Amino acid sequence: MIVAGLVVVLLVSLAAGYVQYRLAQPFMTAEKIAAVRAEVAAQNEGVLSIPSPLAVFSPASSGDRNVYFGDLHVHSSLSFDSYIFGNRWGLEDAYRFARGAAMKNPGGEIMQLTQPLDFVAITDHAEGFAFPSLCSQPASKLSDTENDFCKALENPSASLFLRLRESGERRPMKRIDTRNEPQQIEYENDTWAYVVAMADKHNEPGKFTTFPAYEYSPPLPKSGKHHRNVIFKNGNVPKHAISGYDAAETPDLWRGLHQRCQAPCEVLTIPHNPNKTWGLAFSGVTIDGRAYTPEDWALREKMEPLVEMFQIKGASECAYGINSTDEECGFEQFLPRCQSSDEILCIQPTAMARDGLKQGLLLQRDLGFNPLDFGMIGSTDTHNANAGDAEEWDYRGAAANFSTPARTRLLGGRADRGRRALERNPGGLAAVWAEENSREAIFAAMQRKEVYATSGTRIALRFFGGFNNMQPALKSTNPVREADRLGVPMGAHMPAGQTAKPQFFVWAMRDPSATALDKVQMVKSWVEGDTTRELVFDIACAEGRVPDAEGRCPTLRADIDMVSCAPEAGRGANELKTIWQDDGYQPDEKAFYYIRVLQVESCRWSMFDAIRSGLSHPAGMPRRTAERAWSSPIFVGGTKH
Repeated sequence: MIVAGLVVVLLVSLAAGYVQYRLAQPFMTAEKIAAVRAEVAAQNEGVLSIPSPLAVFSPASSGDRNVYFGDLHVHSSLSFDSYIFGNRWGLEDAYRFARGAAMKNPGGEIMQLTQPLDFVAITDHAEGFAFPSLCSQPASKLSDTENDFCKALENPSASLFLRLRESGERRPMKRIDTRNEPQQIEYENDTWAYVVAMADKHNEPGKFTTFPAYEYSPPLPKSGKHHRNVIFKNGNVPKHAISGYDAAETPDLWRGLHQRCQAPCEVLTIPHNPNKTWGLAFSGVTIDGRAYTPEDWALREKMEPLVEMFQIKGASECAYGINSTDEECGFEQFLPRCQSSDEILCIQPTAMARDGLKQGLLLQRDLGFNPLDFGMIGSTDTHNANAGDAEEWDYRGAAANFSTPARTRLLGGRADRGRRALERNPGGLAAVWAEENSREAIFAAMQRKEVYATSGTRIALRFFGGFNNMQPALKSTNPVREADRLGVPMGAHMPAGQTAKPQFFVWAMRDPSATALDKVQMVKSWVEGDTTRELVFDIACAEGRVPDAEGRCPTLRADIDMVSCAPEAGRGANELKTIWQDDGYQPDEKAFYYIRVLQVESCRWSMFDAIRSGLSHPAGMPRRTAERAWSSPIFVGGTKH
């Protein structure tokens, strides 16, 4: 059987009969594959300073909740874009990788996690679920177009992929087999049943949690993304995975899921990389330009508790110069600011998570509830089936043949903004605070938003807020339990109508396999008149540094050995713990607060690649990176719907 899913744009152009597939030339000939593998064999991995593997650790269940790290956005060879890039690792391979098994990409580079994941969702594109069954049919049963397409899957080329993608960005979406649409839907259902069965097979309560999942992928021009990952709590799922064929707009997806997923079925959706939505992410307008109704907003608040704000295609926290002067907004950014509201290939004011949270504060006045009080997670969006492989040193690209060896990652890729390999990063992780490693506990944590995002590091981060005196938490033998008693955790709402100043308890602990902690920052935004304002404070800093009157600590600049990427030993803090009070808070203020934790700088992935390949690091690109974590916000003065 050909295991092939689909990038949506390819289906659309295929249905239109736009491309002559027989004309495509292979991207990777046998000679080129041999040359790539020889170059990979010559890469000097031994000189690099990398962490030692860590054993699987399964903590006992705890009422104070444990932190679990996972990836909720992974593509296997079941996704067409993964398959056409040359990846042949399927669902079971992705699950084994997530649990610590090593794999090789097509160039022969070894990929392996330092520490296995605790949970994962494999999110292949639902729009391509028909292809495993369709392309396994005898050629005599296929139309000429279908037969050509299935042959092309086994002989992919870069030009084929680019032509298909660029020609297919049109609406409305149509299934490939217009002669027998019911048959194609049955094919889709067969693949979805297989996806669910594999998730159930690999789920091991207490040790490793898997969720049945897929990606809903309507197209946007110029490789824009307005997609959702659809995550089910358990194997009780609808027979059909609602795709872009069935739901023209996201509210249609939510309505369909709400109608078809009844108890014991539970589901949530997660939008990914808002930075490439061309402003649609938080605009209140659908993909077809229709304004959200109050009913649409209510569905969004119910169905979509989280946003994936960091992944391979960049950070979507904030953008410097767009409602912000926060210098840390420049982290892993590659798109410029838009100069007008009708531009694409740039960042609109409604494309970043912080601005989405601000928009929620304003919407609350009109709707009576906040439909954008979301929590924040990271994930990878890898297309190599290497779930959770977000460490800088182990980054092998995300597109199989198109991103191996190191030379290709450093020097290859298209010249237009957002497509160069150098502008990508290894992606992030989703962290959740749950009582145990099980579907029920982790899904509940996602629904209540007691989650946070990381750039790939495994910083442990606790964040509580309340109008009580939080100082006892610092002195308690069980600070988390005390902070929980005195306030609410990340993702929650503090009660409105208080006159006391809010206090926040923050506790960050380093990733033992990474550099130590540099600082903890508080991000606050609030409504003032008809607009919103924001402030960013350093509230705890390593090595005895104290925030000045402007709320800033002196810069910590540690050395890095650029021959091996070994960081300077002994710099930074193993943990940072503090209480912060907002003395600027006004009674009945509507606001949100979230925490950003920065590590001491280490080598960016491109520096690791320059060392292992013996090439010069590309000019103009950063050699260092400050890995980080972002908490979900705590909301003040809001109203839950």
